[in-house]
Amino acid sequence: METFFGLLAGNTLTRLVFFPTVAAVPLFFFTKTASKAAKIYVLIASLIELAFGVLYLAAHLGRDGGFPLVHDTVLSWISGYGVKYDLAMDGISMPLVLLGIFLLPLVILGSWRGITEHWPMFGASLLLLSTGVLGALLAYDLFLFYVFWEVMLVPMYLLIGIWGGERKIYAAVKFFLFTMAGSLLMLVAILWMAWTFQRLNGGVWSFAYDDLLRLNLPLHQQVWLFAAFALTFAIKVPMFPFHTWLPDAHVEAPTGGSVILAGILLKLGTYGFLRFALPLFPHASEVARPLLLALAVTGILYGALVAWVQVDMKKLVAYSSIAHLGFVMLGLLAADVVAWQGSLLQMVNHGLSTGALFLLVGMLYDRRHTKKFDEFGGLARVMPIFAFFLVFASLASVGLPALNGFVGEFMILTGSFRTLGWPAAVATFGVVLAAIYLLKMIQLTIWGPITKDENRKLADLSFREIAALVPLCVLMLWIGVAPNTFLQPSRQTLETVLAQYRQRVDEPDVRQASLRPATTGAEVAATEAGR
Repeated sequence: METFFGLLAGNTLTRLVFFPTVAAVPLFFFTKTASKAAKIYVLIASLIELAFGVLYLAAHLGRDGGFPLVHDTVLSWISGYGVKYDLAMDGISMPLVLLGIFLLPLVILGSWRGITEHWPMFGASLLLLSTGVLGALLAYDLFLFYVFWEVMLVPMYLLIGIWGGERKIYAAVKFFLFTMAGSLLMLVAILWMAWTFQRLNGGVWSFAYDDLLRLNLPLHQQVWLFAAFALTFAIKVPMFPFHTWLPDAHVEAPTGGSVILAGILLKLGTYGFLRFALPLFPHASEVARPLLLALAVTGILYGALVAWVQVDMKKLVAYSSIAHLGFVMLGLLAADVVAWQGSLLQMVNHGLSTGALFLLVGMLYDRRHTKKFDEFGGLARVMPIFAFFLVFASLASVGLPALNGFVGEFMILTGSFRTLGWPAAVATFGVVLAAIYLLKMIQLTIWGPITKDENRKLADLSFREIAALVPLCVLMLWIGVAPNTFLQPSRQTLETVLAQYRQRVDEPDVRQASLRPATTGAEVAATEAGR
């Protein structure tokens, strides 16, 4: 316990993960009516957390721009079964961790006006959710990963179920049941892998990621295990046809909940494929690739087409997430380093552009209490600042050159075409459809004549709202103009993981489970480079 508190006090991943939880504790002693004090307190706490993240990045970023694997002190947790408290950050998890930390203060600013009741509890839910998300991204023990994965559910359930719209309970329960059903299967798979490891390792249990990565399993076992992991992550992405919980959750969630859900929670699904499902079960992932590719391409086209016909702004943005994350899955399934870099960057891009769009929809809803297109039109005349940010975020989401979305999609499609061929070519139509549905949203919302008298006296964005949007737009432009700054930290890690994956795909199938010798990522990469 003393060691844990020592980690919490130092510049460690433990402080990064658990500071939001510590900061949430005083909020339970705020009165329900202390909204202003709670807002200021949570905003300050989120900015401190952001400062911790920036300091940690500055302390560990290499001179070449790369980000090495960094471990916290490993502590024994459930010693009899080899469960350890083990947090680690590398070039794959680092961008997503910083994205989650970065979005938190912007969500608070964006929810300043929209949330009118129980602000202390709302702030506490956001902070506890941050701990769950960061813990899942940084857990290097699969049992610990599962614990954090489940921790995420409760705060998000509360955000939707308490502060959501008219059908909030239905949406919250649906979100909870979908995610829980998948994660229970993953737990069974994790336990089976740990049991297999101890059987092959002289009765010594371990849930450590590096230890379970050493398992050399027959194909028929890999297929079942991969199916459990893949279903869990496909629900979270969500991939077609496991997406049905997402539109309900987005539409009913408060603005802050939608931003966190789209900005970082959905990325836990794609992160899970990249970190766990593909490396742990390489042969099974090759067998399942045609099916997953079909689902990814279907999701790209389906999400775009359904977004096109929406009459509700929030639903349009929600369905666009299915299409955008379909591109991420396409890149991951390509097993190409350029496509993988594009997919990781696109996870960040989607969090920025879609997060901005959900904030803008929420800001408009705060003024008009409707999200229907037929209630708007001509808003550029009365809300020019709002119109600028809506156009900027939409063009970034479309993939306009010099903005962030272009870089990610271009790398995904380029890398995917080299290894996949026609599925990447078909997916390209999703880019065209994205332009259609997002330009439709712009046209119906801010251009044309003002047809509703209620819109003639709408107030433009306040300084607080602008402060929430400017950092997002700055990053969208920065990534679009100088993408290498954001690609370099993950390049070496992705190359190593991909080399390891390819090496194991080339191994012949085995009849019974065995343990590979422990090797470092650098050794695997060197072997691959010499072949």
